[in-house]
Amino acid sequence: MAPFKLNLGERKVLQQLARSSSNARQVRRAQALLWLQSGQSVAQVAHRLGMSRQGVYQLVERYRSRRRGPVRARVRDRPHTGRPSHKLRLVVRVIRPLLSRDPRRYGYRAMVWTVPLLCRHVERRTGTKVSPYTVRRGLHVLRQRYKRPRYVQARRSPTWRQAKGGLNVA
Repeated sequence: MAPFKLNLGERKVLQQLARSSSNARQVRRAQALLWLQSGQSVAQVAHRLGMSRQGVYQLVERYRSRRRGPVRARVRDRPHTGRPSHKLRLVVRVIRPLLSRDPRRYGYRAMVWTVPLLCRHVERRTGTKVSPYTVRRGLHVLRQRYKRPRYVQARRSPTWRQAKGGLNVA
């Protein structure tokens, strides 16, 4: 790699970012560029930051390709998509009225609402597939406790032997 050079203005901005930025990724990028400019090898910088040499090369290439922008923007992350927040609002809106109603009313063969059942109902109602985790977060927003129902076999009556014609003695 050709020697990495920074002008005085770039170096000052990167030093300020490395000292005071609250974004850890931005700090690492600024440090890497400063260390490369001071003459350290790519391998040394990669080892110091716990990343691969290829990652350092990509960081330098990205910094150089964004030459037209300000220095702060050149070391900043691109916008991330993240988790779509609209799905949580959608789930809350759909399941809020359901929790006080019986699932059999909606054609399900269950006595209580379960997370997979709520997922299926939200998908059926809105056409949007949601994960069980999103439904659990929706239940948390609604301050609802949920527990999967335990199916237990019916207990025998204490007088079942009498009903069969036998004695009730063990």
